[in-house]
Amino acid sequence: METFLDVVGALALILLALIGVVSGLIAAVITGGSKAKYIVAGVLGAVAFPFILAALGVTALAGAGLVLILFTGVIGAVILVVLFKALFGRKS
Repeated sequence: METFLDVVGALALILLALIGVVSGLIAAVITGGSKAKYIVAGVLGAVAFPFILAALGVTALAGAGLVLILFTGVIGAVILVVLFKALFGRKS
């Protein structure tokens, strides 16, 4: 895990957080939900997902470079935002 953090670096963490913010804003606009809640869900998903994959042994992620790390951040943000909507979204 420390090796992955060394590879990712501060710039990647900032970019992952920005990806999460954008994903959360897009989800809030689409669903009409609370922007703050979706932004938090997006940031958590975008930042956590690459670390979860690294903890599960997906070592290719650390060696593949920034683009793949950011791509997995997008996937993580989308997954967590969708789960957030399914669990806490308004029931019609």
